[in-house]
Amino acid sequence: MSLLSSNSVIASKIDELWNKFWSGGISNPLTAIEQITYLLFMKKLDDNDLENIANADFTGDSYTSKFEGTFYLSKQDEENQQNGIDKQKLRWSEFKRMPSTEMLEHVQRYVFPFLKQLNGGTNSPFTKHMANAVFIIPKPSLLLEAVKSIDEIFEEMEKDASEKGHDFQDIQGDVYEMLLSEIASAGKNGQFRTPRHIIKLLVEMVNPQLGNKIADPACGTGGFLLGAYQYIITQLNDDLSDVEPDEDGFIRKSKSAKLTEDVKHILADSLQGYDIDQTMVRLGLMNLMMHGIDNPQIDYKDTLSKSYHETSEYNIVLANPPFTGNIDKGDINEELSLKTTKTELLFIERIYNMLKMGGTAGVVVPQGVLFGTSKAFKEARKLMIEKSELKAVVSCPSGVFKPYAGVSTALLIFTKGGETEKVWFYNMESDGYSLDDKRNPLKTKDGNDDYGDLQDILKQFKKRKPKSKSDRKAKFFFVPKAEIVEEGYDLSFSRYKEEIFEEIVYEKPEVILEKLIGKDGMGGLEKEIVNGLLELKKLF
Repeated sequence: MSLLSSNSVIASKIDELWNKFWSGGISNPLTAIEQITYLLFMKKLDDNDLENIANADFTGDSYTSKFEGTFYLSKQDEENQQNGIDKQKLRWSEFKRMPSTEMLEHVQRYVFPFLKQLNGGTNSPFTKHMANAVFIIPKPSLLLEAVKSIDEIFEEMEKDASEKGHDFQDIQGDVYEMLLSEIASAGKNGQFRTPRHIIKLLVEMVNPQLGNKIADPACGTGGFLLGAYQYIITQLNDDLSDVEPDEDGFIRKSKSAKLTEDVKHILADSLQGYDIDQTMVRLGLMNLMMHGIDNPQIDYKDTLSKSYHETSEYNIVLANPPFTGNIDKGDINEELSLKTTKTELLFIERIYNMLKMGGTAGVVVPQGVLFGTSKAFKEARKLMIEKSELKAVVSCPSGVFKPYAGVSTALLIFTKGGETEKVWFYNMESDGYSLDDKRNPLKTKDGNDDYGDLQDILKQFKKRKPKSKSDRKAKFFFVPKAEIVEEGYDLSFSRYKEEIFEEIVYEKPEVILEKLIGKDGMGGLEKEIVNGLLELKKLF
Protein backbone atom coordinates (compact mmCIF):
# COMPACT_ATOMS: atom_id res chain seq x y z
CA MET A 1 0.00 0.00 0.00
CA SER A 2 1.20 3.51 -0.83
CA LEU A 3 2.42 5.36 2.25
CA LEU A 4 0.27 8.36 1.39
CA SER A 5 -2.86 6.32 0.80
CA SER A 6 -2.51 5.14 4.40
CA ASN A 7 -1.93 8.68 5.71
CA SER A 8 -4.85 10.92 4.81
CA VAL A 9 -3.42 13.77 6.94
CA ILE A 10 -0.38 14.19 4.68
CA ALA A 11 -2.55 13.91 1.55
CA SER A 12 -4.97 16.59 2.81
CA LYS A 13 -2.08 18.91 3.76
CA ILE A 14 -0.66 18.60 0.24
CA ASP A 15 -4.10 19.51 -1.14
CA GLU A 16 -4.17 22.53 1.19
CA LEU A 17 -0.75 23.60 -0.09
CA TRP A 18 -1.97 23.44 -3.70
CA ASN A 19 -5.08 25.45 -2.82
CA LYS A 20 -2.93 28.13 -1.18
CA PHE A 21 -0.91 28.54 -4.38
CA TRP A 22 -4.07 28.60 -6.49
CA SER A 23 -5.72 31.30 -4.35
CA GLY A 24 -2.36 33.10 -4.06
CA GLY A 25 -2.28 33.75 -7.80
CA ILE A 26 -0.16 30.83 -9.11
CA SER A 27 -2.64 28.64 -10.96
CA ASN A 28 -0.36 26.90 -13.49
CA PRO A 29 0.49 23.51 -11.90
CA LEU A 30 3.93 23.44 -13.56
CA THR A 31 4.84 26.84 -12.10
CA ALA A 32 3.41 25.95 -8.71
CA ILE A 33 5.28 22.63 -8.42
CA GLU A 34 8.53 24.36 -9.34
CA GLN A 35 8.07 27.02 -6.64
CA ILE A 36 7.00 24.42 -4.04
CA THR A 37 10.06 22.34 -4.97
CA TYR A 38 12.39 25.27 -4.26
CA LEU A 39 10.85 25.62 -0.81
CA LEU A 40 11.10 21.87 -0.16
CA PHE A 41 14.77 22.09 -1.08
CA MET A 42 15.39 24.93 1.34
CA LYS A 43 13.75 22.90 4.12
CA LYS A 44 15.54 19.64 3.17
CA LEU A 45 18.92 21.37 2.88
CA ASP A 46 18.67 22.75 6.41
CA ASP A 47 17.41 19.47 7.92
CA ASN A 48 20.09 17.37 6.19
CA ASP A 49 22.87 19.78 7.18
CA LEU A 50 21.83 19.80 10.85
CA GLU A 51 21.63 16.00 10.81
CA ASN A 52 25.11 15.73 9.23
CA ILE A 53 26.55 18.09 11.87
CA ALA A 54 25.02 15.98 14.66
CA ASN A 55 26.32 12.73 13.09
CA ALA A 56 29.81 14.19 12.68
CA ASP A 57 29.84 15.32 16.33
CA PHE A 58 28.83 11.82 17.39
CA THR A 59 31.29 9.89 15.20
CA GLY A 60 34.15 12.39 15.31
CA ASP A 61 34.23 12.59 11.50
CA SER A 62 34.90 15.91 9.82
CA TYR A 63 32.01 17.69 8.11
CA THR A 64 31.88 21.17 6.60
CA SER A 65 28.44 22.70 6.92
CA LYS A 66 26.89 24.15 3.78
CA PHE A 67 25.92 27.14 5.95
CA GLU A 68 29.44 27.89 7.14
CA GLY A 69 30.96 31.24 6.19
CA THR A 70 29.63 34.26 4.31
CA PHE A 71 27.50 34.31 1.17
CA TYR A 72 28.11 37.00 -1.44
CA LEU A 73 25.75 37.79 -4.29
CA SER A 74 28.59 38.09 -6.82
CA LYS A 75 32.31 37.43 -7.27
CA GLN A 76 32.87 41.19 -7.26
CA ASP A 77 31.11 41.55 -3.90
CA GLU A 78 33.27 38.74 -2.54
CA GLU A 79 36.45 40.42 -3.77
CA ASN A 80 35.35 43.76 -2.26
CA GLN A 81 33.99 42.08 0.90
CA GLN A 82 30.62 43.82 0.49
CA ASN A 83 26.93 42.77 0.44
CA GLY A 84 27.80 39.61 2.34
CA ILE A 85 25.50 37.72 4.70
CA ASP A 86 26.22 35.04 7.31
CA LYS A 87 25.11 31.75 5.71
CA GLN A 88 23.52 30.67 9.02
CA LYS A 89 20.80 33.25 8.32
CA LEU A 90 19.94 31.41 5.10
CA ARG A 91 18.72 28.34 6.98
CA TRP A 92 15.04 27.47 6.75
CA SER A 93 14.93 27.27 10.55
CA GLU A 94 16.16 30.87 10.70
CA PHE A 95 14.13 32.69 8.04
CA LYS A 96 10.81 30.94 8.79
CA ARG A 97 10.58 32.99 12.02
CA MET A 98 10.70 36.32 10.15
CA PRO A 99 7.63 38.53 9.58
CA SER A 100 6.10 37.70 6.15
CA THR A 101 7.24 40.83 4.23
CA GLU A 102 10.78 40.59 5.56
CA MET A 103 10.83 36.83 4.86
CA LEU A 104 9.83 37.27 1.20
CA GLU A 105 12.49 39.93 0.62
CA HIS A 106 15.12 37.80 2.41
CA VAL A 107 14.33 34.64 0.44
CA GLN A 108 14.23 36.50 -2.88
CA ARG A 109 17.45 38.43 -2.30
CA TYR A 110 19.65 35.91 -0.49
CA VAL A 111 18.22 32.41 0.10
CA PHE A 112 17.21 31.60 -3.48
CA PRO A 113 20.47 32.90 -5.05
CA PHE A 114 22.34 30.80 -2.44
CA LEU A 115 20.30 27.73 -3.45
CA LYS A 116 21.11 28.31 -7.14
CA GLN A 117 24.86 28.48 -6.43
CA LEU A 118 24.82 25.55 -4.03
CA ASN A 119 27.46 23.52 -5.85
CA GLY A 120 29.78 26.51 -6.16
CA GLY A 121 31.90 26.51 -9.28
CA THR A 122 31.20 22.90 -10.24
CA ASN A 123 29.62 22.03 -13.58
CA SER A 124 26.95 19.81 -12.04
CA PRO A 125 23.64 19.62 -13.97
CA PHE A 126 21.88 21.05 -10.90
CA THR A 127 23.99 24.23 -10.83
CA LYS A 128 23.81 24.59 -14.61
CA HIS A 129 20.04 24.26 -14.87
CA MET A 130 19.27 26.33 -11.79
CA ALA A 131 20.98 29.30 -13.48
CA ASN A 132 17.75 30.30 -15.26
CA ALA A 133 15.45 29.45 -12.34
CA VAL A 134 13.31 32.28 -10.98
CA PHE A 135 11.63 32.61 -7.58
CA ILE A 136 8.22 34.10 -8.35
CA ILE A 137 6.10 33.70 -5.21
CA PRO A 138 4.41 37.13 -5.42
CA LYS A 139 2.87 37.70 -1.97
CA PRO A 140 4.38 37.65 1.53
CA SER A 141 1.21 35.97 2.80
CA LEU A 142 1.55 33.09 0.29
CA LEU A 143 5.19 32.46 1.26
CA LEU A 144 4.30 32.50 4.96
CA GLU A 145 1.41 30.04 4.45
CA ALA A 146 3.51 27.78 2.18
CA VAL A 147 6.38 27.63 4.71
CA LYS A 148 3.88 26.80 7.46
CA SER A 149 2.27 24.03 5.33
CA ILE A 150 5.63 22.46 4.42
CA ASP A 151 6.67 22.42 8.10
CA GLU A 152 3.39 20.68 8.96
CA ILE A 153 3.89 18.12 6.15
CA PHE A 154 7.43 17.33 7.38
CA GLU A 155 6.17 17.00 10.98
CA GLU A 156 3.53 14.53 9.82
CA MET A 157 6.15 12.63 7.76
CA GLU A 158 8.41 12.30 10.81
CA LYS A 159 5.46 11.16 12.92
CA ASP A 160 4.54 8.56 10.29
CA ALA A 161 8.16 7.34 10.17
CA SER A 162 8.45 6.92 13.95
CA GLU A 163 4.96 5.53 14.67
CA LYS A 164 4.40 3.27 11.65
CA GLY A 165 7.98 2.29 10.95
CA HIS A 166 7.92 3.70 7.41
CA ASP A 167 11.21 4.88 5.97
CA PHE A 168 11.39 8.70 5.94
CA GLN A 169 13.00 8.65 2.48
CA ASP A 170 10.07 6.62 1.11
CA ILE A 171 7.51 9.00 2.62
CA GLN A 172 9.38 12.02 1.29
CA GLY A 173 9.49 10.42 -2.16
CA ASP A 174 5.76 9.67 -2.03
CA VAL A 175 5.02 13.28 -1.05
CA TYR A 176 6.99 14.56 -4.02
CA GLU A 177 5.30 12.04 -6.35
CA MET A 178 1.91 13.29 -5.18
CA LEU A 179 2.97 16.87 -5.89
CA LEU A 180 4.19 15.88 -9.35
CA SER A 181 0.89 14.14 -10.12
CA GLU A 182 -0.74 17.57 -10.20
CA ILE A 183 1.10 18.30 -13.47
CA ALA A 184 -1.72 16.40 -15.23
CA SER A 185 -3.54 19.56 -16.26
CA ALA A 186 -0.32 21.14 -17.57
CA GLY A 187 0.52 18.35 -20.06
CA LYS A 188 1.43 19.67 -23.51
CA ASN A 189 3.16 18.56 -26.72
CA GLY A 190 2.48 14.93 -25.84
CA GLN A 191 4.36 15.31 -22.53
CA PHE A 192 2.79 13.60 -19.56
CA ARG A 193 3.94 11.59 -16.61
CA THR A 194 4.15 7.83 -16.91
CA PRO A 195 2.08 6.17 -14.14
CA ARG A 196 4.34 4.69 -11.46
CA HIS A 197 2.90 1.18 -11.79
CA ILE A 198 3.65 1.13 -15.55
CA ILE A 199 7.22 2.28 -14.78
CA LYS A 200 7.61 -0.49 -12.19
CA LEU A 201 6.27 -3.11 -14.61
CA LEU A 202 8.52 -2.08 -17.50
CA VAL A 203 11.62 -1.75 -15.28
CA GLU A 204 11.05 -5.19 -13.80
CA MET A 205 10.65 -6.74 -17.26
CA VAL A 206 13.88 -5.10 -18.48
CA ASN A 207 15.72 -6.07 -15.24
CA PRO A 208 18.55 -3.46 -14.91
CA GLN A 209 21.59 -4.46 -12.83
CA LEU A 210 24.12 -2.53 -10.75
CA GLY A 211 26.82 -1.20 -13.07
CA ASN A 212 24.53 -0.98 -16.12
CA LYS A 213 24.52 2.38 -17.89
CA ILE A 214 20.86 3.41 -17.99
CA ALA A 215 19.32 6.26 -20.00
CA ASP A 216 16.03 7.95 -20.77
CA PRO A 217 16.18 10.20 -23.87
CA ALA A 218 12.96 12.05 -22.98
CA CYS A 219 12.92 11.77 -19.21
CA GLY A 220 10.45 14.43 -18.04
CA THR A 221 10.41 14.35 -14.23
CA GLY A 222 12.80 11.36 -14.16
CA GLY A 223 10.30 8.59 -13.38
CA PHE A 224 12.05 5.80 -15.30
CA LEU A 225 15.49 6.70 -13.94
CA LEU A 226 14.07 6.69 -10.43
CA GLY A 227 12.27 3.39 -11.10
CA ALA A 228 15.54 1.77 -12.23
CA TYR A 229 17.39 3.18 -9.19
CA GLN A 230 14.80 1.82 -6.74
CA TYR A 231 14.69 -1.56 -8.49
CA ILE A 232 18.48 -1.96 -8.28
CA ILE A 233 18.52 -0.98 -4.58
CA THR A 234 15.82 -3.61 -3.96
CA GLN A 235 17.97 -6.24 -5.74
CA LEU A 236 20.90 -5.33 -3.44
CA ASN A 237 18.89 -6.52 -0.43
CA ASP A 238 19.73 -10.09 0.58
CA ASP A 239 16.48 -10.59 2.50
CA LEU A 240 13.17 -9.22 1.27
CA SER A 241 11.01 -11.62 3.29
CA ASP A 242 9.79 -8.85 5.60
CA VAL A 243 8.88 -6.45 2.76
CA GLU A 244 5.17 -6.23 1.96
CA PRO A 245 4.15 -5.82 -1.69
CA ASP A 246 3.17 -2.24 -2.53
CA GLU A 247 -0.25 -1.16 -3.83
CA ASP A 248 0.60 -2.63 -7.28
CA GLY A 249 2.04 -5.91 -5.99
CA PHE A 250 5.71 -4.98 -6.49
CA ILE A 251 8.45 -5.44 -3.89
CA ARG A 252 10.51 -2.27 -3.42
CA LYS A 253 12.96 -1.35 -0.65
CA SER A 254 14.72 2.03 -0.60
CA LYS A 255 17.62 1.09 1.68
CA SER A 256 20.21 -1.66 1.62
CA ALA A 257 23.22 -2.51 3.76
CA LYS A 258 25.12 -2.83 0.48
CA LEU A 259 24.34 0.79 -0.46
CA THR A 260 27.83 2.01 0.45
CA GLU A 261 29.29 5.33 -0.76
CA ASP A 262 30.99 3.44 -3.61
CA VAL A 263 27.72 1.82 -4.67
CA LYS A 264 25.97 5.20 -4.43
CA HIS A 265 28.55 6.68 -6.81
CA ILE A 266 28.19 3.76 -9.23
CA LEU A 267 24.42 4.20 -9.24
CA ALA A 268 24.53 8.00 -9.62
CA ASP A 269 27.00 7.69 -12.52
CA SER A 270 24.85 4.99 -14.15
CA LEU A 271 21.73 7.11 -14.67
CA GLN A 272 21.46 9.66 -17.49
CA GLY A 273 18.39 11.61 -18.55
CA TYR A 274 17.64 14.19 -21.24
CA ASP A 275 14.67 16.46 -21.88
CA ILE A 276 13.87 19.44 -24.13
CA ASP A 277 11.91 21.32 -21.45
CA GLN A 278 14.03 23.30 -18.95
CA THR A 279 11.34 23.11 -16.27
CA MET A 280 11.11 19.33 -16.64
CA VAL A 281 14.91 19.07 -16.39
CA ARG A 282 14.87 20.98 -13.08
CA LEU A 283 11.94 18.93 -11.75
CA GLY A 284 13.65 15.70 -12.81
CA LEU A 285 16.90 16.69 -11.06
CA MET A 286 15.04 17.61 -7.89
CA ASN A 287 12.87 14.48 -8.02
CA LEU A 288 16.00 12.26 -8.04
CA MET A 289 17.65 14.38 -5.32
CA MET A 290 14.50 14.11 -3.19
CA HIS A 291 14.82 10.33 -3.47
CA GLY A 292 18.43 10.28 -2.27
CA ILE A 293 20.48 10.64 -5.48
CA ASP A 294 22.83 13.47 -4.50
CA ASN A 295 24.22 14.45 -7.89
CA PRO A 296 21.81 13.26 -10.62
CA GLN A 297 22.69 13.52 -14.31
CA ILE A 298 19.84 15.05 -16.29
CA ASP A 299 20.58 17.46 -19.11
CA TYR A 300 18.71 19.83 -21.38
CA LYS A 301 18.98 18.34 -24.85
CA ASP A 302 16.87 17.30 -27.82
CA THR A 303 18.10 13.75 -28.42
CA LEU A 304 16.56 13.70 -31.90
CA SER A 305 18.46 16.78 -33.07
CA LYS A 306 21.87 17.31 -34.63
CA SER A 307 23.27 18.35 -31.23
CA TYR A 308 23.05 14.82 -29.78
CA HIS A 309 25.87 12.38 -30.57
CA GLU A 310 25.77 9.44 -28.11
CA THR A 311 25.72 6.08 -29.91
CA SER A 312 26.09 2.55 -28.48
CA GLU A 313 26.56 3.94 -24.96
CA TYR A 314 23.92 2.27 -22.81
CA ASN A 315 23.04 -1.18 -21.47
CA ILE A 316 19.46 -0.15 -20.73
CA VAL A 317 17.19 2.51 -22.26
CA LEU A 318 13.79 3.14 -20.67
CA ALA A 319 11.48 5.73 -22.20
CA ASN A 320 8.00 7.07 -22.72
CA PRO A 321 8.83 9.52 -25.51
CA PRO A 322 6.37 12.22 -26.70
CA PHE A 323 3.52 10.73 -28.76
CA THR A 324 2.19 13.68 -30.69
CA GLY A 325 5.28 15.70 -31.49
CA ASN A 326 6.86 16.55 -34.80
CA ILE A 327 10.40 17.79 -35.27
CA ASP A 328 11.64 20.27 -37.86
CA LYS A 329 12.97 18.20 -40.77
CA GLY A 330 16.15 20.28 -41.00
CA ASP A 331 17.05 19.64 -37.35
CA ILE A 332 16.76 15.83 -37.40
CA ASN A 333 20.06 14.11 -36.62
CA GLU A 334 21.67 12.71 -39.79
CA GLU A 335 22.17 9.28 -38.20
CA LEU A 336 18.38 8.82 -37.98
CA SER A 337 17.43 7.16 -41.26
CA LEU A 338 13.65 6.87 -40.89
CA LYS A 339 12.00 9.20 -43.41
CA THR A 340 9.54 10.84 -41.02
CA THR A 341 9.13 13.79 -38.67
CA LYS A 342 6.96 11.79 -36.23
CA THR A 343 8.75 11.76 -32.88
CA GLU A 344 7.27 8.43 -31.72
CA LEU A 345 9.01 6.69 -34.66
CA LEU A 346 12.24 8.67 -34.56
CA PHE A 347 12.62 7.87 -30.85
CA ILE A 348 12.50 4.12 -31.60
CA GLU A 349 15.52 4.54 -33.89
CA ARG A 350 17.22 6.91 -31.41
CA ILE A 351 16.78 4.37 -28.61
CA TYR A 352 18.11 1.56 -30.83
CA ASN A 353 21.18 3.67 -31.65
CA MET A 354 21.77 4.57 -27.98
CA LEU A 355 21.94 0.90 -26.97
CA LYS A 356 25.17 -1.04 -26.81
CA MET A 357 25.13 -4.34 -28.68
CA GLY A 358 23.21 -6.69 -26.35
CA GLY A 359 21.55 -3.76 -24.57
CA THR A 360 17.82 -3.85 -23.86
CA ALA A 361 15.12 -1.19 -24.24
CA GLY A 362 11.72 -0.86 -22.58
CA VAL A 363 9.56 1.68 -24.42
CA VAL A 364 6.01 3.01 -24.20
CA VAL A 365 4.48 3.74 -27.63
CA PRO A 366 1.01 4.72 -28.90
CA GLN A 367 -0.70 1.64 -30.36
CA GLY A 368 -0.69 3.22 -33.80
CA VAL A 369 3.01 2.36 -33.95
CA LEU A 370 2.04 -1.33 -33.89
CA PHE A 371 -0.02 -1.28 -37.07
CA GLY A 372 0.61 1.99 -38.98
CA THR A 373 0.82 1.18 -42.70
CA SER A 374 3.12 3.94 -43.98
CA LYS A 375 6.71 3.07 -44.86
CA ALA A 376 8.19 4.83 -41.79
CA PHE A 377 5.93 2.84 -39.40
CA LYS A 378 6.92 -0.45 -41.05
CA GLU A 379 10.62 0.46 -41.03
CA ALA A 380 10.49 1.30 -37.29
CA ARG A 381 8.95 -2.11 -36.53
CA LYS A 382 11.39 -3.81 -38.89
CA LEU A 383 14.29 -2.27 -36.95
CA MET A 384 13.08 -3.95 -33.74
CA ILE A 385 12.40 -7.29 -35.43
CA GLU A 386 15.24 -7.64 -37.95
CA LYS A 387 18.11 -5.91 -36.11
CA SER A 388 17.04 -6.78 -32.56
CA GLU A 389 15.28 -9.47 -30.63
CA LEU A 390 11.79 -8.13 -30.08
CA LYS A 391 10.94 -9.91 -26.85
CA ALA A 392 7.52 -8.60 -25.88
CA VAL A 393 4.57 -6.50 -27.00
CA VAL A 394 2.14 -5.70 -24.18
CA SER A 395 -1.04 -3.93 -25.33
CA CYS A 396 -2.53 -1.62 -22.69
CA PRO A 397 -6.15 -0.44 -22.36
CA SER A 398 -6.91 3.13 -23.46
CA GLY A 399 -7.44 4.57 -19.96
CA VAL A 400 -3.96 3.79 -18.60
CA PHE A 401 -2.66 7.31 -19.25
CA LYS A 402 -5.74 9.21 -18.10
CA PRO A 403 -6.18 12.00 -17.07
CA TYR A 404 -3.23 13.03 -19.29
CA ALA A 405 -4.44 11.31 -22.46
CA GLY A 406 -6.96 8.69 -23.58
CA VAL A 407 -4.71 7.19 -26.26
CA SER A 408 -4.20 3.42 -26.32
CA THR A 409 -0.60 2.45 -25.66
CA ALA A 410 1.71 -0.56 -25.78
CA LEU A 411 4.93 -1.60 -24.04
CA LEU A 412 7.77 -2.87 -26.23
CA ILE A 413 10.88 -4.71 -25.07
CA PHE A 414 13.73 -5.38 -27.50
CA THR A 415 17.43 -6.28 -27.29
CA LYS A 416 19.82 -4.79 -29.85
CA GLY A 417 21.68 -7.34 -31.94
CA GLY A 418 19.58 -10.26 -30.76
CA GLU A 419 17.66 -12.48 -33.16
CA THR A 420 13.87 -12.48 -33.21
CA GLU A 421 12.43 -15.97 -33.56
CA LYS A 422 9.07 -15.54 -31.82
CA VAL A 423 7.45 -12.47 -30.26
CA TRP A 424 5.54 -12.73 -26.98
CA PHE A 425 2.21 -10.85 -26.97
CA TYR A 426 0.05 -10.02 -23.93
CA ASN A 427 -3.29 -8.19 -23.90
CA MET A 428 -3.51 -6.21 -20.64
CA GLU A 429 -7.20 -5.77 -19.83
CA SER A 430 -6.76 -4.12 -16.42
CA ASP A 431 -3.87 -2.28 -14.76
CA GLY A 432 -5.46 -2.35 -11.30
CA TYR A 433 -7.07 1.10 -11.58
CA SER A 434 -10.38 2.41 -12.93
CA LEU A 435 -9.96 3.44 -16.57
CA ASP A 436 -11.67 6.83 -16.14
CA ASP A 437 -10.14 10.22 -15.29
CA LYS A 438 -10.21 9.45 -11.54
CA ARG A 439 -8.02 6.33 -11.86
CA ASN A 440 -9.13 4.97 -8.51
CA PRO A 441 -7.35 1.80 -7.24
CA LEU A 442 -9.47 -1.33 -7.75
CA LYS A 443 -10.20 -3.70 -4.88
CA THR A 444 -10.87 -7.42 -4.81
CA LYS A 445 -14.09 -8.79 -3.27
CA ASP A 446 -12.33 -9.27 0.06
CA GLY A 447 -11.09 -5.66 0.09
CA ASN A 448 -7.46 -6.24 -0.93
CA ASP A 449 -5.59 -4.34 -3.65
CA ASP A 450 -6.50 -5.58 -7.11
CA TYR A 451 -3.33 -5.61 -9.22
CA GLY A 452 -5.22 -6.18 -12.47
CA ASP A 453 -2.97 -7.99 -14.95
CA LEU A 454 0.31 -6.41 -13.73
CA GLN A 455 1.65 -9.34 -11.73
CA ASP A 456 0.38 -11.92 -14.21
CA ILE A 457 2.24 -10.12 -17.03
CA LEU A 458 5.46 -10.33 -15.01
CA LYS A 459 4.91 -13.95 -14.06
CA GLN A 460 4.07 -15.08 -17.60
CA PHE A 461 6.88 -13.02 -19.15
CA LYS A 462 9.51 -14.46 -16.82
CA LYS A 463 8.45 -18.08 -17.39
CA ARG A 464 7.74 -17.79 -21.12
CA LYS A 465 9.22 -20.54 -23.28
CA PRO A 466 9.30 -19.80 -27.03
CA LYS A 467 9.34 -23.50 -27.93
CA SER A 468 6.14 -24.27 -26.02
CA LYS A 469 2.80 -24.39 -27.81
CA SER A 470 0.77 -21.17 -27.70
CA ASP A 471 -2.99 -20.86 -27.30
CA ARG A 472 -4.08 -18.01 -29.58
CA LYS A 473 -7.39 -17.79 -27.71
CA ALA A 474 -5.57 -16.78 -24.47
CA LYS A 475 -4.50 -13.34 -23.17
CA PHE A 476 -0.90 -14.10 -24.09
CA PHE A 477 0.83 -16.17 -26.76
CA PHE A 478 3.87 -16.39 -29.06
CA VAL A 479 3.83 -15.47 -32.75
CA PRO A 480 6.63 -16.69 -35.05
CA LYS A 481 8.67 -13.99 -36.80
CA ALA A 482 7.82 -15.41 -40.24
CA GLU A 483 4.11 -14.85 -39.62
CA ILE A 484 4.72 -11.26 -38.44
CA VAL A 485 6.81 -10.52 -41.56
CA GLU A 486 4.04 -11.99 -43.72
CA GLU A 487 1.58 -9.59 -42.05
CA GLY A 488 3.70 -6.55 -42.96
CA TYR A 489 5.41 -6.47 -39.55
CA ASP A 490 2.05 -5.78 -37.88
CA LEU A 491 2.39 -6.02 -34.08
CA SER A 492 -1.22 -5.53 -32.98
CA PHE A 493 -2.53 -8.22 -30.62
CA SER A 494 -5.86 -8.47 -32.45
CA ARG A 495 -4.11 -9.42 -35.72
CA TYR A 496 -2.99 -12.75 -34.23
CA LYS A 497 -5.68 -13.39 -31.61
CA GLU A 498 -7.93 -16.32 -32.44
CA GLU A 499 -11.48 -15.24 -31.70
CA ILE A 500 -13.88 -17.57 -29.88
CA PHE A 501 -17.26 -17.69 -31.60
CA GLU A 502 -20.26 -19.00 -29.70
CA GLU A 503 -22.84 -20.58 -31.93
CA ILE A 504 -26.31 -19.19 -31.30
CA VAL A 505 -29.08 -21.70 -32.06
CA TYR A 506 -32.33 -20.11 -33.16
CA GLU A 507 -35.69 -21.87 -33.08
CA LYS A 508 -37.18 -22.86 -36.41
CA PRO A 509 -39.46 -20.21 -38.02
CA GLU A 510 -42.56 -22.41 -37.72
CA VAL A 511 -41.96 -22.78 -33.94
CA ILE A 512 -41.63 -19.00 -33.50
CA LEU A 513 -44.79 -18.39 -35.57
CA GLU A 514 -46.74 -20.98 -33.57
CA LYS A 515 -45.77 -19.21 -30.34
CA LEU A 516 -47.01 -15.92 -31.74
CA ILE A 517 -50.33 -17.02 -33.24
CA GLY A 518 -51.10 -20.21 -31.30
CA LYS A 519 -51.71 -23.71 -32.60
CA ASP A 520 -55.33 -22.91 -33.48
CA GLY A 521 -54.50 -19.51 -34.96
CA MET A 522 -56.25 -17.78 -32.06
CA GLY A 523 -53.16 -15.76 -30.95
CA GLY A 524 -50.80 -17.72 -28.75
CA LEU A 525 -48.38 -15.18 -27.29
CA GLU A 526 -50.78 -12.29 -27.88
CA LYS A 527 -53.54 -14.18 -26.07
CA GLU A 528 -51.23 -14.79 -23.09
CA ILE A 529 -50.46 -11.07 -22.88
CA VAL A 530 -54.15 -10.07 -23.06
CA ASN A 531 -55.09 -12.64 -20.39
CA GLY A 532 -52.28 -11.34 -18.18
CA LEU A 533 -53.54 -7.77 -18.54
CA LEU A 534 -57.12 -8.85 -17.70
CA GLU A 535 -55.83 -10.57 -14.52
CA LEU A 536 -53.95 -7.38 -13.63
CA LYS A 537 -57.11 -5.27 -14.16
CA LYS A 538 -58.99 -7.34 -11.54
CA LEU A 539 -56.57 -6.06 -8.89
CA PHE A 540 -57.81 -2.44 -9.30
